[in-house]
Amino acid sequence: MKSARGRLCQGAGAILAATVLGVFCAGVAQAEPPAFSSAQVDADGSHLDHVVQHDDRRATFYVYSAAMNRVIAMQVILPADSSAPRPTLYLLNGAEDGVDGNGQETSWETKTDLVSYMGDQNVNVVNILDGRYSYYTDWQADDPVIGRNKWTTFLTQELPPVIDSALHSSGRNAIAGVSMSATSVLALAEDAPGLYQSVGSFSGCAQTSTDPGRRYFQITVASGGANPWNIWGPDGSPSWTAHDPSTDANLVKLRGTNLYIAAGAGPDGASGANGNMGLSQPAVSSNLLESTVAACTQTLQSATERLGIPATYSYLPNGGHNWPSWQIDFHAAWPGMARSLGI
Repeated sequence: MKSARGRLCQGAGAILAATVLGVFCAGVAQAEPPAFSSAQVDADGSHLDHVVQHDDRRATFYVYSAAMNRVIAMQVILPADSSAPRPTLYLLNGAEDGVDGNGQETSWETKTDLVSYMGDQNVNVVNILDGRYSYYTDWQADDPVIGRNKWTTFLTQELPPVIDSALHSSGRNAIAGVSMSATSVLALAEDAPGLYQSVGSFSGCAQTSTDPGRRYFQITVASGGANPWNIWGPDGSPSWTAHDPSTDANLVKLRGTNLYIAAGAGPDGASGANGNMGLSQPAVSSNLLESTVAACTQTLQSATERLGIPATYSYLPNGGHNWPSWQIDFHAAWPGMARSLGI
C-alpha cells in the first residue's frame, strides 16, 4: 500500500468527481487520486452522495438509498491496477458489526488482514458498514429501533449500478458474509440470479423457516432490540418459507454460481480445511453457537448434493464463531472466487 495522504477531503452529490475529487485537496501537493464518477443516478434517485479519500487505494463511499431514504457508508479498496475495468467483491458484516452508536467500527477491514491480503489483487472491494441486526433483507414493516430496512433492494438494485459507474467496474461481482450475513449472501444471490458470480458464506445458518435456524435468526434480530415479526410477518407466516434460502425452490437459483460455504468443526470435528494456522486455542475453540451453525451447514450440504448443485464445503478444525476463523475461511475461498471473477 502507498503512503496515506496528508489529509482527508470530501464532496457531495453530482459535483463530486468534477470538482472535489478532480482537484482533491487544494494546495496539497500529492499525486492525483482516482477520478470517481458520480454521473450514475438511479431512476429512483439512489446515488453516490460523497466520498472520503484515505489514500490512493482506500476510501469511504456514502451512497444514498432511495428505498431506505438514508445514506449508507461503505469502505472501498481499489484494485492494484485500475487501468482496465475490474470486478467487484461485496462484503457484509455480522449482526453486531459495522459502525455502532459511538462511531466505533468493527468490520472486515478492522478485524482481518483484508487490506494487506487484497493489496495485489485487481478487484474493487466494497465492505458495507451499515445493516446491524437487519439480516440484509427487505423488511415488511419499519422497525421502531433499527428503522427502515430494504437491503435486498439496495444491494441488488440500487448499489451495483452506482458502484459500477463510480469505479468503472467490469460488472462481474462476488459477495461474502459472516455469521448473520452468511445467510444473507445466499438469499441475495437467489433474489438476483446472475448478479453475483461467486458467494462466500462463513458460519451461517441458512434455514430461516425451520428450527434451529429460525430461532437463531429471530434471537439474533431481537438481541439488537428489533422485532423479528417486522421482517416477514408473524412467526410461521408463508413469507418466512418464501424467503428461506435453503428451500429447494430457492437453492436451484444458485446453480452455476461458485459457492464456498464454511463452518467451524470444533476441536474434534471433521478435518478437510486448513488447520488452525497458528491461531490461539481460546480464539478458535468450538462453542455452542458454532456447533449449531455446523449442523445447519451440514443440512445445507445434504440439500445441495441432493439437488446436484456444485458447492465447496469446508469445516475448519478448531474453528469458532469469530473473525480469526473467518479470515482463514476467506483466504481459502478467495482463489475460487477470483477465478469466477476472471482474475
